[in-house]
Amino acid sequence: MIKKILVANRGEIAVRIVRACSEMGIKSVAIYTDADRHALHVKKADEAYHIGSEPVTGYLNAHNIVNIAVISGCDALHPGYGFLAENPELAEICARRDIKFIGPNADVIRQMGDKVQARNAMIAAGIPCVPGSDGNLAGVEEARALAKKIGYPVMLKATNGGGGRGIRRCDSDKDLISNYERVISEANKAFGQPEVFLEKCVVNPRHIEVQVLGDSHGNVIHLFERDCSIQRRNQKLIEIAPSPQITQAQREYIGNLGVKAARAVGYENAGTIEFLLDQDNHFYFMEMNTRIQVEHTVTETITGIDIVQEQIRIADGQPLSFRQEDVQRSGYAMEFRINAEDPKNDFLPSFGRITRYFAPGGPGVRTDGAIYTGYHIPPYYDSMCMKLTIWALDWEKLLNRARRALNDMGVYGVKTTIPYHLQILNSAEFRSGRFHTGFVEQHPELLNYSTRQPPRDLAAAISAAVIVHRGL
Repeated sequence: MIKKILVANRGEIAVRIVRACSEMGIKSVAIYTDADRHALHVKKADEAYHIGSEPVTGYLNAHNIVNIAVISGCDALHPGYGFLAENPELAEICARRDIKFIGPNADVIRQMGDKVQARNAMIAAGIPCVPGSDGNLAGVEEARALAKKIGYPVMLKATNGGGGRGIRRCDSDKDLISNYERVISEANKAFGQPEVFLEKCVVNPRHIEVQVLGDSHGNVIHLFERDCSIQRRNQKLIEIAPSPQITQAQREYIGNLGVKAARAVGYENAGTIEFLLDQDNHFYFMEMNTRIQVEHTVTETITGIDIVQEQIRIADGQPLSFRQEDVQRSGYAMEFRINAEDPKNDFLPSFGRITRYFAPGGPGVRTDGAIYTGYHIPPYYDSMCMKLTIWALDWEKLLNRARRALNDMGVYGVKTTIPYHLQILNSAEFRSGRFHTGFVEQHPELLNYSTRQPPRDLAAAISAAVIVHRGL
């Protein structure tokens, strides 16, 4: 049995993994840079090791991280998401050092991380894919010829991309020519690989993904789907499970597709198969994420299954705790990514000190965060500082509970996306349960809101009350 896990990450996902370890009686080890010296994951873990003064590169040094795992007596490593989570080299180093990697093996990470290889594997397995190039593009002229054949609009995508980066929509030859070198450059800078491929652009699709779990005993199941259509510039803002936009027949179909896709590549551990649903109700494979997803909380909420704990059990060689027929869903769940950003200023990151933080509560309310009153959000990392997940028995109750919880929440000292989420919740189109990936861009009026004033300092408020009471 795994007894000690190094968490090779930071922020809310590191806290989430530490909590799972604690419930399982497993010791946890955190890593941190100077910028994260006072971070919550460092305070929560059983042990913590400094990995350098530079804020980012320490989390990207696979050899050093595995060395710390060995030195600290860990027998497993959880990569979280981001950083090295989908880096096959980390999985390979863990294997060489006899550290269990809590994720799929390096070959699967490498295959699914290469969007062209992943696409070809899905085509071979009979999974529907968006029409596009058979492999990496040789140059802009090949891209133009293919775009002419399949018709505009098209999408240029980094072959090794992810997280919504390295993607450009092109509506004409002019767009394609101007974006080609830009995507090449983005792919090289962000992923170290300049390869790109081309796909037909599915206009205003719904983004539906399937959570899968596979073990080393040949068992693969799905935990239903999530709707991630509310996004901005390919970055998800709100996630919902199950999707309010598909029928039960479609739910069964896409769940089976997810299992089929995972089986096709011999997938083990937790993974996500992402699909696009077009306006004619056709599903198309988009990509596979070989890690825990940010939005795993909504799936946990409707199924009652702790996905992180299942990840640990699978890495330990244990069979899945559930068969497909055992997995039941209840109600609806919605996750809001609370980003330290100013939506009114083109979502500019808003880093700094949290002067006051109030977490919402009540039935069906879950918070996953890495902030606290007095915490300084550093400017070096992703702007997401916490997640709010809401559950209710039906869609209407979910919307009302979510609005109440967002109003209950208080994050002061920095700008956040909380008021923008409230605007989305008040949108008639969103409340109808019918929306697509173009929702944010098509509703700029949702940015016309006024923000709440932060509460007065408690001591000042008490002094003021005393003065009034005494008639001074």
